Amino acid sequence: MEQAAFHLHSIIGQLDVTMARQFEATFQAVNVRFREHFTTLFNGGSARLELTTGRSDEDDGSIPSTMPAGVEVIVQPPGKKVQDLSLLSGGERALVSAALLFALLEINPPPFCLLDEVDAALDESNVTRFCDILKRLAQRTQFIVITHNRVTMMEAQVIYGVSMGGDSISRLLSMRLEEARVAGDR
Repeated sequence: MEQAAFHLHSIIGQLDVTMARQFEATFQAVNVRFREHFTTLFNGGSARLELTTGRSDEDDGSIPSTMPAGVEVIVQPPGKKVQDLSLLSGGERALVSAALLFALLEINPPPFCLLDEVDAALDESNVTRFCDILKRLAQRTQFIVITHNRVTMMEAQVIYGVSMGGDSISRLLSMRLEEARVAGDR
Protein backbone atom coordinates (compact mmCIF):
# COMPACT_ATOMS: atom_id res chain seq x y z
CA MET A 1 0.00 0.00 0.00
CA GLU A 2 2.80 2.42 0.89
CA GLN A 3 4.59 1.63 -2.38
CA ALA A 4 1.36 2.17 -4.38
CA ALA A 5 0.71 5.46 -2.57
CA PHE A 6 4.30 6.60 -3.25
CA HIS A 7 3.91 5.63 -6.92
CA LEU A 8 0.62 7.57 -7.19
CA HIS A 9 2.19 10.66 -5.58
CA SER A 10 5.09 10.40 -8.01
CA ILE A 11 2.72 10.24 -11.00
CA ILE A 12 0.70 13.18 -9.66
CA GLY A 13 3.91 15.21 -9.27
CA GLN A 14 4.93 14.43 -12.85
CA LEU A 15 1.47 15.41 -14.12
CA ASP A 16 1.59 18.67 -12.17
CA VAL A 17 4.94 19.55 -13.74
CA THR A 18 3.70 18.64 -17.24
CA MET A 19 0.46 20.60 -16.82
CA ALA A 20 2.31 23.65 -15.47
CA ARG A 21 4.75 23.54 -18.40
CA GLN A 22 1.94 23.19 -20.98
CA PHE A 23 -0.10 25.92 -19.30
CA GLU A 24 2.87 28.31 -19.31
CA ALA A 25 3.64 27.63 -22.99
CA THR A 26 -0.01 28.10 -23.98
CA PHE A 27 -0.38 31.22 -21.84
CA GLN A 28 2.71 32.80 -23.40
CA ALA A 29 1.48 31.99 -26.93
CA VAL A 30 -1.97 33.46 -26.17
CA ASN A 31 -0.34 36.55 -24.64
CA VAL A 32 1.75 37.15 -27.80
CA ARG A 33 -1.26 36.76 -30.09
CA PHE A 34 -3.42 38.92 -27.77
CA ARG A 35 -0.87 41.75 -28.00
CA GLU A 36 -0.80 41.51 -31.78
CA HIS A 37 -4.59 41.39 -32.18
CA PHE A 38 -5.03 44.26 -29.71
CA THR A 39 -2.58 46.43 -31.65
CA THR A 40 -4.31 45.57 -34.93
CA LEU A 41 -7.84 46.18 -33.64
CA PHE A 42 -6.94 49.43 -31.85
CA ASN A 43 -4.58 50.59 -34.59
CA GLY A 44 -1.87 50.99 -31.94
CA GLY A 45 -1.63 50.87 -28.17
CA SER A 46 -0.41 47.98 -26.07
CA ALA A 47 -1.86 45.15 -24.02
CA ARG A 48 -0.71 42.16 -22.03
CA LEU A 49 -2.00 39.34 -19.91
CA GLU A 50 -0.57 38.73 -16.45
CA LEU A 51 -1.06 35.75 -14.20
CA THR A 52 -2.30 36.45 -10.69
CA THR A 53 -1.56 34.33 -7.67
CA GLY A 54 -4.12 33.37 -5.09
CA ARG A 55 -3.90 34.27 -1.45
CA SER A 56 -2.87 31.32 0.63
CA ASP A 57 -4.73 30.95 3.87
CA GLU A 58 -2.09 29.40 6.06
CA ASP A 59 -4.66 28.81 8.79
CA ASP A 60 -6.63 26.30 6.72
CA GLY A 61 -3.64 23.99 6.25
CA SER A 62 -4.06 23.74 2.47
CA ILE A 63 -1.05 23.22 0.25
CA PRO A 64 -0.39 26.27 -1.95
CA SER A 65 -0.95 25.53 -5.63
CA THR A 66 1.74 26.14 -8.22
CA MET A 67 -0.97 27.10 -10.71
CA PRO A 68 -2.05 30.76 -10.92
CA ALA A 69 -5.37 31.88 -9.51
CA GLY A 70 -6.37 34.04 -12.46
CA VAL A 71 -5.45 36.27 -15.36
CA GLU A 72 -5.38 40.05 -15.37
CA VAL A 73 -5.88 41.97 -18.62
CA ILE A 74 -3.82 45.17 -18.81
CA VAL A 75 -4.53 47.52 -21.72
CA GLN A 76 -3.38 50.89 -22.97
CA PRO A 77 -5.39 52.12 -25.96
CA PRO A 78 -3.51 54.54 -28.25
CA GLY A 79 -3.19 58.00 -26.74
CA LYS A 80 -4.40 56.91 -23.32
CA LYS A 81 -2.77 55.75 -20.12
CA VAL A 82 -3.02 52.18 -18.81
CA GLN A 83 -6.61 51.64 -17.73
CA ASP A 84 -8.76 49.21 -15.87
CA LEU A 85 -11.22 47.45 -18.18
CA SER A 86 -14.17 48.98 -16.34
CA LEU A 87 -13.04 52.47 -17.44
CA LEU A 88 -13.11 51.63 -21.15
CA SER A 89 -16.01 52.49 -23.44
CA GLY A 90 -18.35 49.74 -24.67
CA GLY A 91 -16.62 49.66 -28.06
CA GLU A 92 -13.17 49.49 -26.47
CA ARG A 93 -14.26 46.63 -24.21
CA ALA A 94 -15.68 44.81 -27.23
CA LEU A 95 -12.35 45.20 -29.05
CA VAL A 96 -10.36 43.95 -26.03
CA SER A 97 -12.69 40.95 -25.76
CA ALA A 98 -12.38 40.27 -29.49
CA ALA A 99 -8.58 40.46 -29.29
CA LEU A 100 -8.53 37.92 -26.46
CA LEU A 101 -11.06 35.66 -28.17
CA PHE A 102 -9.13 35.78 -31.44
CA ALA A 103 -5.88 34.94 -29.61
CA LEU A 104 -7.50 31.91 -27.96
CA LEU A 105 -9.07 30.76 -31.24
CA GLU A 106 -5.77 31.11 -33.07
CA ILE A 107 -3.81 29.07 -30.52
CA ASN A 108 -6.42 26.30 -30.31
CA PRO A 109 -8.74 26.58 -33.31
CA PRO A 110 -12.15 24.89 -32.99
CA PRO A 111 -14.02 23.56 -36.03
CA PHE A 112 -16.64 26.33 -35.75
CA CYS A 113 -17.42 29.38 -33.65
CA LEU A 114 -20.66 31.30 -33.11
CA LEU A 115 -20.39 35.07 -32.57
CA ASP A 116 -23.57 36.90 -31.59
CA GLU A 117 -23.60 40.69 -32.13
CA VAL A 118 -19.92 40.96 -31.19
CA ASP A 119 -19.57 43.92 -33.55
CA ALA A 120 -22.63 45.83 -32.25
CA ALA A 121 -20.66 48.44 -30.27
CA LEU A 122 -18.03 49.02 -32.98
CA ASP A 123 -17.82 51.84 -35.49
CA GLU A 124 -17.19 51.19 -39.19
CA SER A 125 -13.37 51.40 -39.13
CA ASN A 126 -13.19 49.07 -36.13
CA VAL A 127 -15.58 46.61 -37.81
CA THR A 128 -13.33 46.58 -40.88
CA ARG A 129 -10.28 45.61 -38.78
CA PHE A 130 -12.42 43.08 -36.87
CA CYS A 131 -13.54 41.47 -40.15
CA ASP A 132 -9.96 41.36 -41.49
CA ILE A 133 -8.87 39.24 -38.53
CA LEU A 134 -12.03 37.14 -38.77
CA LYS A 135 -11.28 36.37 -42.44
CA ARG A 136 -7.75 35.22 -41.54
CA LEU A 137 -9.03 32.97 -38.76
CA ALA A 138 -11.74 31.59 -41.08
CA GLN A 139 -9.03 29.61 -42.87
CA ARG A 140 -9.11 27.12 -39.97
CA THR A 141 -12.44 27.81 -38.22
CA GLN A 142 -15.92 28.22 -39.66
CA PHE A 143 -17.57 31.31 -38.18
CA ILE A 144 -21.29 31.86 -37.82
CA VAL A 145 -21.78 35.56 -37.13
CA ILE A 146 -25.11 36.98 -36.01
CA THR A 147 -25.05 40.66 -36.87
CA HIS A 148 -27.01 43.68 -38.03
CA ASN A 149 -23.86 45.46 -39.17
CA ARG A 150 -23.77 46.02 -42.94
CA VAL A 151 -19.94 46.05 -43.07
CA THR A 152 -19.78 42.62 -41.44
CA MET A 153 -22.51 41.33 -43.76
CA MET A 154 -20.58 42.56 -46.80
CA GLU A 155 -17.58 40.47 -45.74
CA ALA A 156 -19.62 37.27 -45.37
CA GLN A 157 -19.60 34.46 -47.92
CA VAL A 158 -23.19 33.41 -47.22
CA ILE A 159 -26.00 35.38 -45.62
CA TYR A 160 -29.06 33.88 -43.96
CA GLY A 161 -31.90 36.05 -42.79
CA VAL A 162 -35.58 36.33 -42.09
CA SER A 163 -37.79 38.70 -44.02
CA MET A 164 -41.47 39.50 -43.75
CA GLY A 165 -43.41 40.22 -46.89
CA GLY A 166 -46.60 42.18 -47.39
CA ASP A 167 -48.59 39.11 -46.40
CA SER A 168 -46.99 39.20 -42.90
CA ILE A 169 -45.45 35.76 -43.36
CA SER A 170 -41.82 35.32 -42.33
CA ARG A 171 -39.55 33.80 -44.95
CA LEU A 172 -36.06 32.38 -44.55
CA LEU A 173 -33.65 33.82 -47.07
CA SER A 174 -30.20 32.60 -47.98
CA MET A 175 -27.74 34.07 -50.43
CA ARG A 176 -24.19 33.26 -51.50
CA LEU A 177 -22.63 36.65 -52.03
CA GLU A 178 -20.33 35.49 -54.83
CA GLU A 179 -23.41 34.38 -56.81
CA ALA A 180 -25.25 37.60 -55.98
CA ARG A 181 -22.32 39.69 -57.30
CA VAL A 182 -22.31 37.74 -60.58
CA ALA A 183 -26.08 38.11 -60.92
CA GLY A 184 -25.83 41.81 -60.10
CA ASP A 185 -23.25 42.33 -62.88
CA ARG A 186 -25.73 41.12 -65.53
